[in-house]
This record gives sequence, structure tokens and C-alpha cells, in this order.
Amino acid sequence: MKEGKKITCSFCGRDKKDTNVLIAGISGHICDNCIAQAGAIVKEEILPPKEDLMNFKLLKPKQIRAHLDEYVIGQDEAKKVLSVAVYNHYKRISHSTLTDDIEIDKSNVMLVGETGTGKTLLAKTIARLLEVPFCIADATVLTEAGYVGEDVESILSRLLQAADFDVAKAEMGIVFIDEVDKIARKSDNPSITRDVSGEGVQQALLKLLEGATVSVPPQGGRKHPEQKMVTINTQNILFICGGAFSGIEKIISKRLNTHAIGYKKVEGMEKVDEDNFLKYITPHDVRSFGLIPELIGRIPVLAHLDPLDKSALRRILTEPKNSIIKQYIKLFELDNVELSFDKGVLDFIVEKALDYKLGARGLRSICEAIMLDAMYESPSNTGTEKLKIDLKYANNKFDSTSLKKLKVA
Repeated sequence: MKEGKKITCSFCGRDKKDTNVLIAGISGHICDNCIAQAGAIVKEEILPPKEDLMNFKLLKPKQIRAHLDEYVIGQDEAKKVLSVAVYNHYKRISHSTLTDDIEIDKSNVMLVGETGTGKTLLAKTIARLLEVPFCIADATVLTEAGYVGEDVESILSRLLQAADFDVAKAEMGIVFIDEVDKIARKSDNPSITRDVSGEGVQQALLKLLEGATVSVPPQGGRKHPEQKMVTINTQNILFICGGAFSGIEKIISKRLNTHAIGYKKVEGMEKVDEDNFLKYITPHDVRSFGLIPELIGRIPVLAHLDPLDKSALRRILTEPKNSIIKQYIKLFELDNVELSFDKGVLDFIVEKALDYKLGARGLRSICEAIMLDAMYESPSNTGTEKLKIDLKYANNKFDSTSLKKLKVA
């Protein structure tokens, strides 16, 4: 009788000895293999499709702009352009399942502006708002495949890592390619040597920007050649390119002045703002700088960032949610120190940043120079205390630093 009754899986009929685990029910048994298969079927049938799993926030352009205003001061034109481009891009993705014949193209963005004007900050703030994977890639290290440096596919490796290796999430992320002006064509003249970090990189970027299926090494290509490649479709990845384009002002000014030679005044001609030539930038100027037409055509949205004046720097110092002054107050608060600044000190910091043309990043450098001794001493003090930074203190501390020895521009 004992040998006559075998215990088997009620689904696949496997004997108990042929399974790892056999779970008993009221009137039958199920093995671990059948459990795994059933789980896969349930996951496929019950969970929503891939498009529904991508849970990003589709906000209106005005909502995106309002969020940017909380973190970035000024740059009204760039904020508006970026808000519309991002909204159109993710609206395009969310309606990709429509059955009509109209296919909407991607709207990659090019941000042109001096260093420290907020190009990277704008891209970071947008990605944080939308809650999508975001990565920053530096174009200066990219070279053609086979040369010392990084391949363009390494950009997508970083995005994949930012998405915790979830391919579906990575395919809806944002990539910020910084210093894109550094891959400009080195010369208009043909040369026997290859431009492997200039035009060669631009050619390699074309397929990524337009939308293609790319094989990506998850850990970076050259250090781990044995790894299995991951396939990523870049069709729905938004690329934001940023660069200072140092010297493009000369190209713009030359173009603007070509029609103004002679004594006859052209009626209706707009007066040129010589302090901000970037506001007149066109794709033709970017091409003259050294980017190839094929690349420019794949980045249809071109926006400029204005240079920061005294008023903007003063607001940057105190107004944003994570402003520099608020950060210092929080740092000292963690050491039970109540920190405050005189108004004159803030004006002093702004003036020095303008004198040395250090931009928004320079505000931090000057603050560090002034606050160094206070940050050195305060952690050792016990109990709660107050610290007020006045103009005399700020002057003395700044004069004793190496920044004082910089030549005023």
C-alpha cells in the first residue's frame, strides 16, 4: 500500500524526487517549476503594459517653468524654450500608442551660454521634476571607436546606471551632454590626419540623437570586454546639449555687421546689444563654429543663456530654494550655530564675483574664502551660539586669501 501511492505534481506530473520543492494543497500538489511558470504568466497577463509602467509626470509648460523659477534665477527665454521642448517630448511619448499616421519627431535641445550661467542646473532641475533617469556626459572625453578615450555608447552606459539597469526606464530618460562645443571641427580644411575627438565624435553621435537601437556595455565598454551587451532604443531619450561656445560672439558680430557697412542707415534695423551677442545666435553661427550640419539638424531647439549681471547674481545668492546662503545657514545649524549675514556682505560677495568674472560658481568660491575660519572653529565650540558676518570681517578674510591676488579682469 505504501509503494502503491506516489506523490506527484498535479500540474506537470513530476515525481517528488524529481523536484526541489513540492507544495501540498487540499487535494493536490504543485512543484517549484510550475510555480515559476505560473508566476510569469500572472505577471504578463495582469500587470499593465510597458507604457503604463513609465510613471513620469506630464506637466504643462507653465508648470515646468514655475518649478524652474524656484531653483534658477533669470534666463527667462531659456526656461520657456526648455519647458516647451520637454513638454512636447514627453507628450509625444505618452501618445505614442495612437494609431494615426502622423509621427512626431524628437525635440533635442542645444543650450548656448557662458560658463556658470546655469546650463547644467536647468537640465538637472527638469529631470528631478519629471522623476526620470538623468545623467551628465562630458563630451571632452569622447573619441571615435578604437582610439584612446570613451566611445559615444558610454553616454548610454551612464544613463542605464542612473536607471538602476532598468532598460525601459533608461529609454525614457534625459541625457545632458556638456561641453559639446569642444567636439567642434578643428579646421575647415581637409587634413590627412583624422579628427578623432572632433568631427569623428559628431558623426558617431548622429545615430544616438536621431533615435536608433544601440548595443550598450552596462559597465563601460573597454574595461570589461567580456560583458553581455544591453540593447537600448534612443528614440524616446531626450538629449540636451550645452556648451559655452567661447568665441562664437565674433562670428555673430561679424554676421550682424555685414549689412551695416557704409553711411546709409537701414530703416527699421534693430539696435544690436553688444553686451549679449548670444541672443542673436542662429544654427548658421553654430555651423560656422565647427558643428556639422547633420548634428545641428538633429538638435532643432536652440536656446541661449544671458550673461549674469549684478542683480541676477545677488538674487542667485539668496533667493533659490537651495541658494548658497541658505546652504551655509543649514551647515552651521547642524553645529548648533545660528548664522546670519549683513546686507553689505552679500553685496561685497557679488561685487567680487563680477570683478573677477567668476560667474555664479564664483559666488561659492568667494563665500568659502570668507567662511573658512568660521567653519574651522565652530564645530569645536560647545552649546548654541550666534554668528553674524559683517562687512569688516568679510573684507579681512577675503584679503588674506589667494583670491585677493587674482588680477581683476
